[in-house]
Amino acid sequence: MLIDPEIVVKAQSGDELAFGVIIRTYRKRILGTVYRVIGRSDEVEDVGQEVFIRLYRSLKQLRSPQVFEPWLYRLTINACYDHLRRKRRNVVSRMADLSEEQVVALDAALSKKRAIEDGHKQSARELLDLVLSRVSDADRKLLTLKGILGLSLKELSVEYKVSTNVLKVRLFRARKRALRAYEALVAEAKQRSAQQGGKSDES
Repeated sequence: MLIDPEIVVKAQSGDELAFGVIIRTYRKRILGTVYRVIGRSDEVEDVGQEVFIRLYRSLKQLRSPQVFEPWLYRLTINACYDHLRRKRRNVVSRMADLSEEQVVALDAALSKKRAIEDGHKQSARELLDLVLSRVSDADRKLLTLKGILGLSLKELSVEYKVSTNVLKVRLFRARKRALRAYEALVAEAKQRSAQQGGKSDES
């Protein structure tokens, strides 16, 4: 943990100074997580403020300070998803608008086998969001916590209250479903490209 568990205990008892320490310690990490999930810099502060409010209101419900960090991650992720639902923000880009270059960028983002040029990072993030939007909420949350936020299997086992072996199976299945979603996107892109090529030949 980034802070002493005793600080969490004091904040739970209503110590405002201790709560301020928590906010200062985790503010950057929380805002970074919010940005990675919602992908809009102009909304990060608003969602971050919502996380701080929820943290203040629900901190007393935390059973043990030792699980504070995974609990805070879950609180942050839930606030992000609630924000996206309220805004009815459409995270699914129209496949017809995706270029071949963007599909290649998605391949790079998922495989992590080659670096993405700076100019492609925005497209890569958007396309990764697109893949995640095509899997279930449960898969999206698990893949985000593990792959994007970097929680360990041990931390995830505390979050999900299951063994690490069970989590390994869940992660394997979630990744397979995400891969199928990605392959479907690539197939759609190829089909669109073929259709556009046919129209060009006709003209």
